[in-house]
Amino acid sequence: MSIPRLYAEADLAEGAEIDALPGQGHYLGQVMRKREGDLLVLFNGRHGEWRARIAAIRKDKASFVPEARIREQVASPDIRLLLAPVKRDALDWTVEKATELGVRRIQPVITARTVVGRVNTDRLRAVAREAAEQCERLDLPEIAEPMDLHRALDGWDGAPLLVGDARGNAPPAGVVLAGKAPPIGLLVGPEGGFTGQELDAVRRRPFVSPAALGPRILRAETAAVAGLAVLQALAGDWAVPT
Repeated sequence: MSIPRLYAEADLAEGAEIDALPGQGHYLGQVMRKREGDLLVLFNGRHGEWRARIAAIRKDKASFVPEARIREQVASPDIRLLLAPVKRDALDWTVEKATELGVRRIQPVITARTVVGRVNTDRLRAVAREAAEQCERLDLPEIAEPMDLHRALDGWDGAPLLVGDARGNAPPAGVVLAGKAPPIGLLVGPEGGFTGQELDAVRRRPFVSPAALGPRILRAETAAVAGLAVLQALAGDWAVPT
């Protein structure tokens, strides 16, 4: 039987009983059919990954006892995604895949053509948590509150920021990324694209580099995932032995 892997907010230490997060007791007992004494794996983004056992489980409540650390904590590379929010299902999918790809921070940015009026960041954090549990990641990406595009760029720390160029005038992403390493970010616009005024304002930032993501027009969520894969392959941790 599969061993569940769950995120914990509490500190992880040998023999210290901790409470499950809301929903985890129901998941373990009703979905996974686990009982007291069964094994599971815990991580909290700070203390590595631990083998643990279910100390108690009743209805929707549970507690765990960590037994031994099985992986030391390793931070994800400082790769960031600035993304104009898209519709709910596409946004959830993008956050899930960005988490699997190891992005450290996801910043929703509001643009002139953003069609989504509200972003449920609590839901997105839950999506990211579940994705991290499944992909054996040791930390969670930060999901920031939505911010106006220009305000987000005003607060940027100067790390290289790639922006996809659908006009076909930019060099390939592989050329732009040559010699670069994290911290590094990717900016993806809305389905309708940036306005000309927005794109001009973005390009005036000294840390921004336009980059082509191939000869085809990509949907926003596709551009985000494809761009992050390129960043990881050329400037991230994909080339690092595991």
